[in-house]
Amino acid sequence: MNVRLLCVCLAAVSAMAADDCILNGGKISASEQAVLNRLAPLKHKRIETTYNDGKDSYTYTLILCGGVLEPGKSSYETLVQNRTQTSEITVIGRYNDTQIINGTDWIMLIYGSGDKYDSHCQQEARTAMIMISCNKKTLADDFTIIHEERDKSSDCFYLFEMDSSVACPIEESHLSVGSILIIVFVVLVGVYIIGGFLYQRFVVGAKGMEQFPNIAMWRELGNLVADGCDFVCRSQPRSSETAYRGVGDDQLGEEPEERDDHLLPM
Repeated sequence: MNVRLLCVCLAAVSAMAADDCILNGGKISASEQAVLNRLAPLKHKRIETTYNDGKDSYTYTLILCGGVLEPGKSSYETLVQNRTQTSEITVIGRYNDTQIINGTDWIMLIYGSGDKYDSHCQQEARTAMIMISCNKKTLADDFTIIHEERDKSSDCFYLFEMDSSVACPIEESHLSVGSILIIVFVVLVGVYIIGGFLYQRFVVGAKGMEQFPNIAMWRELGNLVADGCDFVCRSQPRSSETAYRGVGDDQLGEEPEERDDHLLPM
């Protein structure tokens, strides 16, 4: 039972190790590993394009760092050509022979060890070069074959291009000028309130609301703001209040003399 479990685990680990890009030069550098991490969203994604040269039609299938053919027929092929008329399969590049070139907003993948040419390029192995350009709006789009260079005696290649957001530079988040000004303002206000409170409390010896720094000024400012809002927002003129005035002696009428002779005893 333990032996069977060990075999299963080893097979799983081997499959995981094989199903990834294997770079030339042995040990992977830190920069190359960073690019592989950026390519992770594209791994195992099936990408296809068709090409018609007027005589034949071809379909190119790409799976980054993964086998295109069935597991039983897989031999590290990451990019294959399918000739439509004859269903002939030609491996253009394999992911166990990978090179990575990283630019500012592009990534170049080079897959070598493809099937050998029959008569061109001195029968050397095919090589695929894939230029991935930055496009923040898509994960994988516009996969196209640009050119096949096979008229040279050596160093022949297939050139492809595609757009992807993984090739875009990583943007570092920075605070805007407005955010910095707001933070500075909040800090200054906090220092003013706390420092003024402590000064009023322990130096001046104020109590209650008088501990607030410059309380008289802020009250006056509040009154001015209220008057300004009242002046700007009111739609009707303010009705003048009738002032109280004292009544003068000349305005007093003569009181009628009350005769109470009838109250006297006869």
